[in-house]
Amino acid sequence: MRIADLHWMQLAEYLRHDDRVVVPLGSTEQHGYLSLSTDSILAERVALEAAEPLGIPVLPVLAYGIAPYFLSFPGSLSLRISTYLAVARDILDSLAGQGFRRIILVNGHGGNSPVGGLLPEWLADHSECRAILHNWWNAPRTWAAVQSTDPLGSHASWMENFPWTRITTAVPTERKPMVDMEYMRSLPPQHVKDLLGDGNFGGDYYKDDQQMLEIWRIGVEETRTAIEHIRA
Repeated sequence: MRIADLHWMQLAEYLRHDDRVVVPLGSTEQHGYLSLSTDSILAERVALEAAEPLGIPVLPVLAYGIAPYFLSFPGSLSLRISTYLAVARDILDSLAGQGFRRIILVNGHGGNSPVGGLLPEWLADHSECRAILHNWWNAPRTWAAVQSTDPLGSHASWMENFPWTRITTAVPTERKPMVDMEYMRSLPPQHVKDLLGDGNFGGDYYKDDQQMLEIWRIGVEETRTAIEHIRA
């Protein structure tokens, strides 16, 4: 359930019988022909669909992440790592202070991975809490489904092309060669933009919706398992 659909007294009542909460983590950045909000859309939607049958509240997605390599693409925003970790810590502190003891961060952007290093440090100061980072797209079952569909999938390619992330269906039909990732990581933002062109790292631009919806089903189920089984 979205906390946007609740008032504070309803959430206080919820806390009388459960202490779990879900925080989606996204990013606002170029995704080729897909929405600039792709990572945020996917993180929030998978969290909501996973948590709904469990009656677990889901916060609004944190829509800004760590994406300095895309800063030359209009609309792509990036927080400094120090800023992002400070924001994440403040969110965790706020929730812990209100009585939430089991916190699941459902992440949709690989660049946000530094938050995984923050959690052990934060938990050392909050021994009464439990917190996990769940990267929904590369959790074991979901990633296996992606790889079995096509091992060449990447940022802004078919593996992020769901009905709810599309802006247009007029996308290239040819398979894009994979970019040299090591070389790309050595470049400043303008050179990254020059290298990538449309922003896709490589691979097909789309797959059949039936295949994509099956990957989505597995992603939702795997995320639900993570929410359901976080230990007290």
